[in-house]
Amino acid sequence: MCQAFARAVKEAQTPAAIVNLSSAAGIRGVPNRLPYSASKYGVVGITQTMALELGPLGVRVNAVVPGMIRTPMTAVMFQDPENVKRIRAAHPIGREGQPEEVAAAIAFLLSDDASFITGVTLPVAGGSDIKLAFG
Repeated sequence: MCQAFARAVKEAQTPAAIVNLSSAAGIRGVPNRLPYSASKYGVVGITQTMALELGPLGVRVNAVVPGMIRTPMTAVMFQDPENVKRIRAAHPIGREGQPEEVAAAIAFLLSDDASFITGVTLPVAGGSDIKLAFG
């Protein structure tokens, strides 16, 4: 999809931005989740490479790496009250994130306010130690 987008932007000769989604597991190892972590590290590498390759076309490329965000995918992790305590204790701000917080980071990176930001991997993870949060 990014390649098709880059071709369209090149033809239109207009500045643009891409925000890829990875995971905090893509910037810190997570025990017992090797395939997941590897795929998320790959997204970070693709983002950094695309930023270098597409920058001359006026395309900024960044990634957002959510940590423990309360979503349907993570709902099972919030069923056990003891696990919820452990998750929250792994975050210096004492709570898990919300989808709207990830959306706000993406909106910022797509906005003109981020016009000089490219090749960045932005954690939206509440300062968490992902190893503790994911267990």
